[in-house]
Amino acid sequence: MPHLKLDRLIFALVLLLLLVGFDAQGETAGQTRLPDFKGLMKSAGPSVVNVISTRKAQTAAAGGSAPAETPERGTPRQGLGSGFIISEDGYILTNAHVVAEFDDVNIRLADSKREFKAKVIGLDKRSDVALLKVDAQGLPTAKLGDSSKLEAGDWVAAIGSPFGFANTITAGIVSAKGRSLPDEMYVPFIQTDVAVNPGNSGGPLLNLQGEVIGVNSLIYSGTGGYMGVSFAIPIEVALDVSKQLKSQGKVTRGRVGIAMQPVTKELARSFRMDEATGAIITNVENGGPAEKAGARVGDVVLEWNGEQIDDPNELPRLVAATKPGSLAHMVVWREGKRQTFELRVGEVPMEGVVAQKAAPAKEDQARLGVAMRELTVAERQALGVDYGLLVLEVSSRSGPGSNILPGDVIVGVNQARISNRQQFDKLIAAQKKGDMVALFVRRGELSLYVPLEVG
Repeated sequence: MPHLKLDRLIFALVLLLLLVGFDAQGETAGQTRLPDFKGLMKSAGPSVVNVISTRKAQTAAAGGSAPAETPERGTPRQGLGSGFIISEDGYILTNAHVVAEFDDVNIRLADSKREFKAKVIGLDKRSDVALLKVDAQGLPTAKLGDSSKLEAGDWVAAIGSPFGFANTITAGIVSAKGRSLPDEMYVPFIQTDVAVNPGNSGGPLLNLQGEVIGVNSLIYSGTGGYMGVSFAIPIEVALDVSKQLKSQGKVTRGRVGIAMQPVTKELARSFRMDEATGAIITNVENGGPAEKAGARVGDVVLEWNGEQIDDPNELPRLVAATKPGSLAHMVVWREGKRQTFELRVGEVPMEGVVAQKAAPAKEDQARLGVAMRELTVAERQALGVDYGLLVLEVSSRSGPGSNILPGDVIVGVNQARISNRQQFDKLIAAQKKGDMVALFVRRGELSLYVPLEVG
């Protein structure tokens, strides 16, 4: 019997330890469960507003008499969006597209009891940021955070008025940072899978601490509704724009007058670079800051004011962020070595011809797998080039050579412009079989480098 009691005691202790272990595991597991957004909503929700924009009814003159409204044009147009208060005295951030081209803008607070007429202090379509002001004091303000601390996988939430449903909260995770979108060269977007719909535009993207780390701006959709991919403007970008709008009514951005394309592995080989990094200059504006400093087509920009250019999309943002009129230093790769240029930054202003394919003769270039001929004088004048070789046919072989197209006009090889056919042939003859050569071509209105493997 004593042994039985001891066995029972041991069993009870083991059971107790197991229960404690399960409870500890439960607490550990609890830390990885979905976050509770109630506190976030209570702290950040009051600072989020509904933006109601109205365009006055358009009228049409009838027979020279007083303006008369028509059913099609006589109805006022109304737009809905979101925003958030950044100061107690009534400054509000939202998207430019929420208020642009509207006559009246009104702000409705989250409590739905107060509504104010808003003044548009300024808007910047390039970044899609607008600053509004209402005549009020003691308003609830948003807590502003730091988007640079975000990482892919972090939980985030959006508060806004999708389809007019005020103070709606949705949640998701950060999918990626620093996204570049077509025609949006100045904003490194935060990509999320937070549900964002029409009406959410201009509302805050928040971290779990209730801090605003972005302004919801865009969605990718085939239907106009949410499909799992949404984009927000980093709060630092939005605040910088808003400060300029508040102080001077506009946004100034630096420019140097160049066009660029990425450096691929094949182009890096062509330029004898150790790695594919930087941005290749494909066009230099006549009389622009870059040309005055000595930059030329074919240079690979490696650094801007000490900042390394790993992604070519970084360069326009860095240049834009540089104060117009200031001196900047640009490091380029040219003819196998680094060179540094000092230039005075210009300012971004406030807001083609295709060669004929008919050919008298074909000249085969077997090593490149293309057939070409020299441009006529008229074609050179139409394109604005001193010399060029028109691509007539491209072999069906696969590989880098398939990137060149009939109709392309070759105006350079690697980082050298060509002035005659003999020079072109000499440059190609100097390449070994298997070498990668970069042909600089004109393609309609575009100029770009196309890598080809020499046969």
